[in-house]
Amino acid sequence: MSQQAHPHEAAEPETPHLEQNPDGTLDPNLDFAGTTPYEDYVRADVLTHLQHTLSDDPGEMVFLVTTQVMELWFTVIVHEWETAANALRSDDVPTAIAALKRSVRELEALNASWKPLGQLTPAQFNSYRSALGEGSGFQSAMYRRMEFLLGEKSASMLVPHRGAPRVHAELEKALHEPSLYDEVVRLLARRGHPIPASVLRRDVSLRYEPADAVEAAWTAVYAGDESDELARLGEALTDVGELIWRWRNDHLVATRRAMGAKSGTGGSAGVAWLEKRARKNVFPELWTARSHV
Repeated sequence: MSQQAHPHEAAEPETPHLEQNPDGTLDPNLDFAGTTPYEDYVRADVLTHLQHTLSDDPGEMVFLVTTQVMELWFTVIVHEWETAANALRSDDVPTAIAALKRSVRELEALNASWKPLGQLTPAQFNSYRSALGEGSGFQSAMYRRMEFLLGEKSASMLVPHRGAPRVHAELEKALHEPSLYDEVVRLLARRGHPIPASVLRRDVSLRYEPADAVEAAWTAVYAGDESDELARLGEALTDVGELIWRWRNDHLVATRRAMGAKSGTGGSAGVAWLEKRARKNVFPELWTARSHV
C-alpha cells in the first residue's frame, strides 16, 4: 500500500532548478537554505558592520575602514612571518622563502593603504580627529607583533594592553620567543658561519642589536653563489626590510601632511617620533654587509 505524507510533515526541500542559457552556460545557484556559503566562509556581514563612526564627517568612514584593512594585513603578515620562523627552525628554507615572498606582496598591499589617507589636509583630518580621542596606531597589538617578529622588542610595549588579557598574553608570548631574524641568525650558525654564543644565546625579549659576526656571515653569503639558498633567503628578507622602511616613511609623510608637527593622537611626539623610526633599518647586517662585498 502506498504511503502518503502526513499533512503536518515538512516536505523535502526541492533542489533548485538551474536554467540553461542559450550559450550552454548555467546561471549560478541563488537559493540557499541559510546564509550563503560565501558568507559562511568570509563572514562579510560581520566585517561590513564593524564600522561605527563617531562624527558626522564623511571622511571618517574612509579613515576607519582603511585602518581596519591595515589591521587585517598585519594579521596576514604575522601569519607569514611566523610560518617562516617555524620553517627556519626546522631548516626548511624553501618554505620560509615562500612565506617571505608572499609577505612581500602583502606588504605592498598594506603600504597601498596609505593612498586614501596620504593626501589628507589638516582641515580634513581635524574634522574627525577628536573622535579618535587617545587612540593611536601606536597601540595596535597586531602591529606590535609584527615589530616583535622583526626583532624590535620592548617589554614596555605590553603596558597599553594590560586591560585585554588575551591580547596581552599573545604579546607576552611573542616577546619571549625568538624573532624571525633570530631564527635566521641561528640558521647561519648551523650552516657553518662563526656566530658567537653571545649572539645565539642572547635575551630574545630585548631589541636585536647588530653584530659584527652576523655582518661577516652575510658578507660571505653575498660574496658567494647568488643562487645559493642562503643568498635567496637574504634577498627575500631584504625585500621585506625595504618595504618596512617604505611603510614607515609613508606613515611619516601622511602624518606630516595631515597634522604637521603637532603631538600624535596617542600622546607621542607625532612626526618627530616617526622620523626617528623611519631612520632605522630592520635586519641591519643585511644592509651593512653590502659595503664589504
